[in-house]
Amino acid sequence: MIKAKILLIGPNESGKSVLANFLSDATENVGGEYRPTQAVRILEFESQLEGSGDMKSCEVELWDCSGDFKFESCWPALMKDCSGVVVVFNPEIPNHIKEIESWHSMFISSQGLQDSQCLLVAHHKPGSTAEEASQLSRLPLIHSDVEEEPEDVRRAFCSYFGKVVNTLSESREREEMSIIT
Repeated sequence: MIKAKILLIGPNESGKSVLANFLSDATENVGGEYRPTQAVRILEFESQLEGSGDMKSCEVELWDCSGDFKFESCWPALMKDCSGVVVVFNPEIPNHIKEIESWHSMFISSQGLQDSQCLLVAHHKPGSTAEEASQLSRLPLIHSDVEEEPEDVRRAFCSYFGKVVNTLSESREREEMSIIT
């Protein structure tokens, strides 16, 4: 079974930990007051894939990375061997939308990841009515509302994980072929 290391990045209070808990079926820290992640939190789980050919599931390491710049010196180590990056932002906070390009250049451009290995998530908190205009229109964008549409969110992430696994599989096949020839 293929293992995918996915980084959840973005500004503070964007909903990264809520998404990580939801996707991994973790029950700790659900609801309640905001508690910022310190450096990184790693959650491991198995995910059913969509669009992955004959593969049915993959092992996911979801790295819930702090958005606090005091941990910026740790970020290069977190990026090592990552398979994909999910940029999470809260569309109700104007600064979050402005910061998307910075997060993209720090974590995605610097790693040479393909667009299929990346995802933008506009995370809506309960009662949110915000609509945003993404500054990175080249990346896939999903709206996340785990209260109102949990299965839509889960399906979107399964589709994303499938694309990441396909990219990993293709890369491994190319690597194996280059060794053979």
